[in-house]
Amino acid sequence: MPEIALDRRRVLVGGILVVLLLAVGGRFLLHSKAPAVPPPVRVAAPARTTAAATIFVNVVGAVRRPGLYRLRDGSRVANAVARAGGVTRHAQLELVNLAARISDGEQIVVPRRGAGVVAASVGGAVASGPVHLNSATLEQLDALPGVGPVTAQKIVDYRQEHGAFGSVDELDAVPGIGPARLEQLRELVAP
Repeated sequence: MPEIALDRRRVLVGGILVVLLLAVGGRFLLHSKAPAVPPPVRVAAPARTTAAATIFVNVVGAVRRPGLYRLRDGSRVANAVARAGGVTRHAQLELVNLAARISDGEQIVVPRRGAGVVAASVGGAVASGPVHLNSATLEQLDALPGVGPVTAQKIVDYRQEHGAFGSVDELDAVPGIGPARLEQLRELVAP
């Protein structure tokens, strides 16, 4: 019988040890700090940009498909001419500033060779057709009566700084063009 009592004691001691080990281990697990995991970083989705502003321009003259075209704001005359299918073989491109920025509602005229190009006659009058302020070259502006090379440059500078002319009356804001000269030019120019 002493062996049975000894076996019971071993089982009892072994059981107590197991319980103690479980208690100590459980306490250790409950009170130990888990490794610090940084909170997830929220990455803000890039803000969607609003659709690029669009403008409408009318392309006429010596182009393959004249008409009204929608372009991105900030486009240039070259973009509008390309949308119109490019120029025909009759186009007089040296009179068109392809690098000029265009604005909403503008008409772009690609002149045809020999179609009455604007030029100054001996008397200083314009030969034919209005000079378009938004696409005219320095030479075309200089050919206008009362406008010399300095004032022509001021008109081009104003156009580049402020954008396309919306009306002929805006010429009054160009340095060197007063009310009298504006009236002199009114029938000879177009925006």
